[in-house]
Amino acid sequence: MSLRLLLPPEGVADLLTAWPDQPRVYERERTELDQAMSLDYFNELVDTGCAPPDEIAVIKAGPSNRAAFLTNGRTDPAKLSGLRDQGYTIRFGNMQRWLPAFHRISRGIQRETGYSNYMHAFLTPGGEQGLLHHWDQQMAVIVQVAGIKTWQLWKPPVEAPMRQYNESFRVWRDEFIPAWEAAGPDVTVELAAGQTLLLPRGWVHNPHALHHKDPSLHLTFAIRERTPLWLAEQLLVQAIEHPEFRRVIKPSELESPALVDQLAKTRQALASFLDTLDMTEVVARVRTAAVTDLEYTT
Repeated sequence: MSLRLLLPPEGVADLLTAWPDQPRVYERERTELDQAMSLDYFNELVDTGCAPPDEIAVIKAGPSNRAAFLTNGRTDPAKLSGLRDQGYTIRFGNMQRWLPAFHRISRGIQRETGYSNYMHAFLTPGGEQGLLHHWDQQMAVIVQVAGIKTWQLWKPPVEAPMRQYNESFRVWRDEFIPAWEAAGPDVTVELAAGQTLLLPRGWVHNPHALHHKDPSLHLTFAIRERTPLWLAEQLLVQAIEHPEFRRVIKPSELESPALVDQLAKTRQALASFLDTLDMTEVVARVRTAAVTDLEYTT
């Protein structure tokens, strides 16, 4: 079971049965995960430049600097290690795509949950900060591998963000951060090596190592929840096989009053199509999609 690499048994049970909507911290045992991405190994990837450039971000209290670590489009180890030494957070993204150990963990998590997922690693030098306040669209399982990271957390300002809906940068207002800072965080977690934080989607977080002298290394396992909208999309997958859903709608029919009639016809065709579905077949197909689909396509 891959989840057991991230969480103790009670944490795995909480995730699979309760799916918490409040942050939770768990004490965990060291596992193979700690060897798969140790502080020494992370630094080796930095110092050798072996990480793919498209999956690297360098961040210092703000947005990523995309070009600062490149030479002729390739990862330049001297530049990358220099940025680390200057206090920049180094992020290795989507490790499930380029590190076999994390590919195996990712596939295991999807088999266990039915949810696709991706994995990032963040190295923040002591006394520094990378990303600023934001919220995410999915549950994050945050595994602290080395050092301590402070997580200032605020309750979700929007309800159930997903995909592009209610993404923080899309609905951002300049007054957010001053208001949060004035009120103070709802929860503060000093996440130490050997601990794991469950951070539900929508919770604002401001992570930093500003008050700690040692570097912090944590792994973020972002787990994309399935939703009723996803099930609705799965129900419609085979609609394209029916000619009534492939017929041409003329340009003139996309204007009123003809558009009203076209929408009514399509709604009726959709209802008829859904009534004909063999739910036994649909259940098997949707379960297969849940454990194999790697990315959202919309």
